[in-house]
Amino acid sequence: MNFIVTALLTVQMLSAVTMIGLILMQQGKGADMGAAFGSGGSGSLFGASGSANFLSRTTAILATVFFSATLALAYFGNLHVDNAGSVLERQPAGQAAPAAAPQVPAEPVVPPSGAAAIPAK
Repeated sequence: MNFIVTALLTVQMLSAVTMIGLILMQQGKGADMGAAFGSGGSGSLFGASGSANFLSRTTAILATVFFSATLALAYFGNLHVDNAGSVLERQPAGQAAPAAAPQVPAEPVVPPSGAAAIPAK
């Protein structure tokens, strides 16, 4: 089980770093519109930009791999959770339950008239 989680973490990290690099290498859509208004030649102002190129297809595939690895890690991370009730009721490993307040014995109440002592309840 530990090997699977390590492999999924590796796949997730590699896909994230590669996806960041591919996104930074791509040209933004706003650059084509700016070129249409006089700073250069553009194929179309608001028309279709054609089919997706290699970078955008690879980015979409890596995004799918990243989200799949994330879902798998979430699934494997919740496999060994005990059903001990609420999250607030569970104790972290290595910590003891909080101790109850010490019981202080009640002293008998002595009435001022000198009558017999009445124990407090």
